[in-house]
Amino acid sequence: MKKILVPTDFSAEAENALKVAAQLARRRDGEIYLLHMLELPLQQVDVMNTPSELPEAMFFMKLAHQKFEELLSKDYLEGITVYENVQTDGTFSNLVDKGHEFNADLIIMGSHGTSGIKEMFIGSNAEKVVRTSDIPVLVIKNNHDNFMVENFVFASDFKNDNKETYKQAVTLAKEFNAKMHLLMVNTANNFIPTSEARQRILDFIKDYEFDNYTLNIYNDSSVENGILNFSKEINADLIGISTHGRQGIAHFFNGSISEDLVNHAKRPVITFKI
Repeated sequence: MKKILVPTDFSAEAENALKVAAQLARRRDGEIYLLHMLELPLQQVDVMNTPSELPEAMFFMKLAHQKFEELLSKDYLEGITVYENVQTDGTFSNLVDKGHEFNADLIIMGSHGTSGIKEMFIGSNAEKVVRTSDIPVLVIKNNHDNFMVENFVFASDFKNDNKETYKQAVTLAKEFNAKMHLLMVNTANNFIPTSEARQRILDFIKDYEFDNYTLNIYNDSSVENGILNFSKEINADLIGISTHGRQGIAHFFNGSISEDLVNHAKRPVITFKI
């Protein structure tokens, strides 16, 4: 977590993410890439115009720079290296590309989620990034003056294609000295006996040197509800889950548990791409 990308629209939700990024960067002497996405036809900007004739594009660029200056003056960023960036296409489609350009280890986003018909046809920006990112994405919903992770839920089906994501989750748990609660949710349509589920988890983790964990098989009406309810019961500080990154028509029909969690969870969620 040495290089952290934080997209911002200068909203309160985005600042919640920036505050968490600042705390993580301070822990590891890291740096933050603060990115604002601005949908403007910058090819029309004539930099030779007089101030009274500046086009709309230049006006919003200057406004964004002013907002950057206001953010960078915040006490919680003191002593942290923060790079100011503007993405001029105004969409989240290139956010992951920017993450690779900056060699980011982590993307942190603020979100208030979506629901109902808006969720079906629009989705949240965080959900869109989770769907495409091969960089871990931490989604923050609330203000955290002291972001600590003591209880970390890692939910999985514990099949072999999730092993790389588990490795990333273990690294994060070690960073915070957190207890990891390994969670498999049983549903009526995909039921596994407890003994079989327990053995599957043990076989899955046997090659990793990490012993600060609990094993949990939880019954619920859906995987998403099981993760949310279990996390609430233990008052988890963070939920971790793998994502397949489905897109297009496959996503419309199959959906994604990780994206639903990003929209619906009240606590922080981190996603790892399979």
